[in-house]
Amino acid sequence: MTAVPVTLTETTVTISVDGQNVTVPDGASVLDACTAAGVDTPTICYAENLTPVNACRVCVVEMEGSRTLVPSCSRAAEDGMTVQTDTERVRHSRKMVLEFLGSGTDLSQAPDILGWMADYGADPDRYGADRETMDEEVKVQDNLYIRDYDKCVLCYKCVEACGDDAQHTFAIAMSGRGFGNRISTEFDITLPDSACVYCGNCVAVCPTNALQFKTEFDLRQAGNWREEDQDVTRTVCSYCGVGCNLELHTQDERIVKVTSPNDHSVTSGHLCIKGRFGWQYVHGGADD
Repeated sequence: MTAVPVTLTETTVTISVDGQNVTVPDGASVLDACTAAGVDTPTICYAENLTPVNACRVCVVEMEGSRTLVPSCSRAAEDGMTVQTDTERVRHSRKMVLEFLGSGTDLSQAPDILGWMADYGADPDRYGADRETMDEEVKVQDNLYIRDYDKCVLCYKCVEACGDDAQHTFAIAMSGRGFGNRISTEFDITLPDSACVYCGNCVAVCPTNALQFKTEFDLRQAGNWREEDQDVTRTVCSYCGVGCNLELHTQDERIVKVTSPNDHSVTSGHLCIKGRFGWQYVHGGADD
């Protein structure tokens, strides 16, 4: 039996995951139990530093007694629960979700999703070459980050990071219906004219690179984005005394983007505009 470490005062529950009993703290999710059991569960809309919103449905599992498949990221684990993560029904559901996403979205910069598509045998091409896609121009409205809606899978993570879970700015939300559904600023105004404070927390949680640093975008456009040659150095932000940890991604001795560890006690992966984008001074002036 696999167990998640708990304190003596915590209440625990035990559930069965693929025939293996797993003990987790009361209040933990089914996904937490799957992780404790060593099961690699695909997730797109879930992030450990955001509230689950059940948007993508690729983490579904089969639960004994439930008529429908259950989203493991948001369903609380209950004592005596029995779940299966790799049944034919689960695999078929995940395959269909991944195929639908791949049929209308550019996933070329989403390696995790591409890996899951291979694992589940998802083939978006079977929907035909004339299938509808977003087909929008990349929005480049400033020198900090870009928006490429052709890559957006509507996972809602950027909305959560901009809202209650991190920044409390509420500069973006879901807009439109059906295939016209997308992430938008208020009244679809330009980003610099919106309520955006350029913290970049939306960029940090995006799973498909629909939101990405302008520096990364420019390097990709020039065919010079070489992630395999990049180093990541952890340091402390120099702008104030809060103590936010930064991960400096460097290529050719230059910083190309900045992230923060999700498990850092101060940031939980979130930063302000200075920590996320204010690193050009390191290069002695303009970033050429």
